[in-house]
Amino acid sequence: MNILSRRSFLATSLSALASRGFAQTDAPAEPVIDIHQHMNYHLRTDAHLVLHQKAMGVTKSIILPGGTMVNRPSTHEGRSNGLAAKCLGTAWARDFAQARPESYLWACNEVTDLGSAPAEIEMWLKQGACMIAEQKFKVECDSPESQKLYELAAAYNVPILLHFQHQTYNLGYDRFHTMLAKFPKTIFIGHAQAFWGNIDKNHDAKVNYPKGKITPGGLTDRYLADYPNMFADMSAGSGLLALTRDEEHTTAFFDRHQDKVLYGSDCADHLGRGPGCQGAATLAAIRKLAPSKAVERKILFENSKKLFRLA
Repeated sequence: MNILSRRSFLATSLSALASRGFAQTDAPAEPVIDIHQHMNYHLRTDAHLVLHQKAMGVTKSIILPGGTMVNRPSTHEGRSNGLAAKCLGTAWARDFAQARPESYLWACNEVTDLGSAPAEIEMWLKQGACMIAEQKFKVECDSPESQKLYELAAAYNVPILLHFQHQTYNLGYDRFHTMLAKFPKTIFIGHAQAFWGNIDKNHDAKVNYPKGKITPGGLTDRYLADYPNMFADMSAGSGLLALTRDEEHTTAFFDRHQDKVLYGSDCADHLGRGPGCQGAATLAAIRKLAPSKAVERKILFENSKKLFRLA
């Protein structure tokens, strides 16, 4: 079999497996919603994405697209195009999800400071996008351009998910409380290094992946406690590290914020299981560290079901 034929055979086989639901024995005993996945994530195929989600036991996933490919400071002169991971744009997310409505929803996105961003995002919201995400661009989190998108999210009653990373994406996390107060009808979902590092009162902003014991009372802890419109996306390595670096803290954190935490994977793995799958590891950590079964179910399903108004 030549290389081209072999590739065609593998692609056909993967698609067939995905369409059959991977394996009947992998059907989850309980529903799980993953609010954070991507298409073409580091060049992962659609078939591998479907298999990955089924293997993890996820019953509903939200596909988060990138924005327009442009070279400007907010995309680090193009280096952050495709969410810095080769992710595809909103049209692909829409088509993928609409072809699989029982298992997938889709978000919409655009580069924050493009003049066309509000109109572009509104067009997708009118078509049924369930969220504005993932906003991952080098802009101030309280910039005028960002605030236009916060207003849109409130107008269409959809959340907006922000990737906070010190001096890299959505800058000025220490000022974000002003946006939470200014836009009380906007549902904000926080994610990534600065968001999860700041569960620790003693967090050093220059450290993206802190380790060791956590002192409660950090910015994120306070934002979740003080603002009804702030929610937490558990995804990515930053979320998993926040779970596992201080297990005693995690159980108490889940108890305090049990109505605010949402499961997301943001995982580029192909298998959906094993040591290389950070999404599966996050699921396992939540199940291990939740203070009760009721809290576990809130984080893995009920909070997202309510936030995204799912039947």
